[in-house]
Parts: sequence; structure tokens; C-alpha cells
Amino acid sequence: MNKKILSTCIIILIIILTIFIRFTRINGFILKKIYPIKFSEYVYKYSKENDVDPLLVFAIIKTESNFKKDATSKSGAIGLMQLMPETAKEKAGKLNINYTENTLYNPEDNIKIGISYYKTLLDYYNQNYILAFVAYNAGIGNVDKWIKEEKISELGTDIENIPFKETNMYVRKIINNYERYKELYNY
Repeated sequence: MNKKILSTCIIILIIILTIFIRFTRINGFILKKIYPIKFSEYVYKYSKENDVDPLLVFAIIKTESNFKKDATSKSGAIGLMQLMPETAKEKAGKLNINYTENTLYNPEDNIKIGISYYKTLLDYYNQNYILAFVAYNAGIGNVDKWIKEEKISELGTDIENIPFKETNMYVRKIINNYERYKELYNY
């Protein structure tokens, strides 16, 4: 009788483990559909050129446009990385990109300009990717002002104190997306 119970328990355990493994694979498959790595050839190329973690870039694109290359915001930001035309035009000039009104709808140009801009923010904030995210959304002027007024620290560890609600939520979302990308793509 004990052997029969033990044998049944082992079979049930094997079935549970099989279901768990399949569910984990299905869950990973589904999550990779929700958190894709689209336009990866450009993301990896320009991330490497700028020494930026490509998963940070995927998190930015996911947060900004959800990988919609023709996205345009209410504030006028355009494309995958939701770049403001004036900022992008200035950055495109430095990158020798012939800037037209359609440049930001081109995935390669948008990603190249966006990563270069984000790298500028990273360098400005001493490689603090959280402060760079805050500045990507709210602008360097606002971030510098908030640091000077001690609303946020130079470490970026107190994102709950970001004065703009939209930026506060943006930073939380982008950090969450970045963590998810690191989990899914084992980086």
C-alpha cells in the first residue's frame, strides 16, 4: 500500500512539474510578445556605438511608443523614441543625418538620434540612468532645477519626489520595463 501511494505521489509530482515547465515556457513566450525586441538591428548597432545598454533602449521604446514607428504625441514628440523635433534636428546635425520632417518616422534614424540623445543625458548625469530617464521626459533644465531645489537627489534614488506627476509615472514605468527586459532576455 505504501509503495502504491508513493508511486502515485511521484506521478502527480511529475505531472505538476510538467505543467509548471510548460506554463513557464508559455508565460515567457507571451511576455516576449508584450516586451518585444523589435528593430533590434538598429538598437544593438547604435547602443554598441554609444556604449548604452540595449535593454535600456528597448525599455525607452516600449514606454515611449510601444514600438509604433509612426507615433506622435500631443506635445509633438515623434517616432519610436518620441523625440522632439528641435532636439532631434540639433542631434541629427551632429550625427551628419540629413534632417527632414520625415526623419523621425524612419526607425533607423529615430533610434540612432534617440540613443545618441540618451547617451548625452547619461554622460551629463554621470551614467545615472534614472536621472537620464527623468531628463529624457522632463528636460535637463527641470531636472537640474529639482536637484538644486533638493526636490530630488543627484543619485536619483527618490523618484517619488519628482514634481511632475507625468514624469514620476513615466520613470516608474520605464524602470519596470527595463527590469522586465533584463528578466526576459537574461542580460
